[in-house]
Amino acid sequence: MALYLKAAEILEKAEMKQGAVKTLVYDSKFANIKQLFALVCETQKFSSILEEIIESTKLLKHTKIRIHLAKVLVYDLLMGQGLKCGGSWKTLMMKHRSRLQAALARMKVKQKVSSNEGLLPASVQQLVGNKLPRYVRVNTLKTTVEDTVDYLKREGFSYLGQASRLDDLTLKEKHFVMDQHLPELLVFSPKTDFHDHFLYKAGHIILQDKASCLPAYLLNPPPGCHVIDACAAPGNKSSHLAAIMKNKGKLFAYDLDAKRLATMSTLLLRAGVTCQQLANQDFLKVDPYSLQFKDVEYILLDPSCSGSGMVCLQGDVSSADQEKDQARLASLASFQLRCLNHGLKFPRLKRLVYSTCSIHSQENEEVVTACLQQNPGFRLAPLMAQWPERGLEPLTKCLRASTAKTRTHGFFVALLEKYSEAVEKKQEPAVQISEPEATPLSPSTCQKRPAASEEESDASETEDKPTPAAVQADCTPGKKKRKKKKKAATVE
Repeated sequence: MALYLKAAEILEKAEMKQGAVKTLVYDSKFANIKQLFALVCETQKFSSILEEIIESTKLLKHTKIRIHLAKVLVYDLLMGQGLKCGGSWKTLMMKHRSRLQAALARMKVKQKVSSNEGLLPASVQQLVGNKLPRYVRVNTLKTTVEDTVDYLKREGFSYLGQASRLDDLTLKEKHFVMDQHLPELLVFSPKTDFHDHFLYKAGHIILQDKASCLPAYLLNPPPGCHVIDACAAPGNKSSHLAAIMKNKGKLFAYDLDAKRLATMSTLLLRAGVTCQQLANQDFLKVDPYSLQFKDVEYILLDPSCSGSGMVCLQGDVSSADQEKDQARLASLASFQLRCLNHGLKFPRLKRLVYSTCSIHSQENEEVVTACLQQNPGFRLAPLMAQWPERGLEPLTKCLRASTAKTRTHGFFVALLEKYSEAVEKKQEPAVQISEPEATPLSPSTCQKRPAASEEESDASETEDKPTPAAVQADCTPGKKKRKKKKKAATVE
């Protein structure tokens, strides 16, 4: 029964916009994260249908249970794999099963559909029909791609080589391929489950969506360097960074939530990561000028976001919800901009990857545009010319991901790099932030903080202003000459 109580609690918080489902599930520290996440996502997807069934049968009146608990129980009873609880709760629900099944059948007849999915809105049906493949990242700290492929082949899987196009990711059961873009990523059919597999339990493979692998892959920190993962939990990106670094160097990982950090510590231990330094701390309160970070050259920033790119959270939204979402997006965008500006203050920083699992330009292109305007010493680096989906104009050097074009969750990635005047003369800037279509976030938006953000901070609003180093990098040669003449005159 613990599964249903926890799922009902998370479903209620998600519907009240108190956090993204994935964040709420990880915060719960429930023993079976995968089972809980799937139940909440599926219940949320069928929420309006379940509510109609519950109302028509007067289930709440007969059982005295609350609506969110009723939803998860009815979902598993009618549409899932059956109730996973026993005792009085199961007896109670089984007593009403016939009436609930009859109500579901009447809905199908009325709408002239034969499946449960047919009752869903058209936009949600499209997502259901386009199920994502199962992505598996090989953990090179413990094994190799070749050894993993051989092991799976001996288990009866059929390896079809490296994918060359999107259609190659439509796979039959027991078939798998190497990903087209990321060589350490293997792709399986959607129903393939590795949670009880030896390779997963031993940390040889990491279950991670392809889009989520992009930030570390694109940052590509060399072995021996110092890296910061600014908002690190639950830790998949951190373990990916450590693998790229070959466990050599230092990986500073921060997260404000102690429970999420504890979960991350377990994950990193299983993955064989040894170069990490975890800290239960707000990244915005980390001093960029501390001697501890004097050698930090790479930062991965994947801050709290709306989670709108997660497939299970996509669907029809009411106008009232849209108004709430707009206010929340403005608050999140302000927080994300502050994190970006703070990250660019580290003196020896060379490259910073900014990513979100959001589809909203307000959290993506608009945040990056505003950041570039406030930090003229940085610009966008071009990313993966062969990637099929680009950032919105004019930020086409960024990447986007989606179910339709990349067969992943919705995602956004931008790579900001520091550059000098010498480099600027040789190469055109990656983004012309002065163009009218590159609209920055309004000043009022940038001054607000996210009401429910995990990374709340008391840092001052001056963090949104360009740093002195960035201002100097923007000086023209003419300005420098005038400064020298003035200095000479003073000496004379």
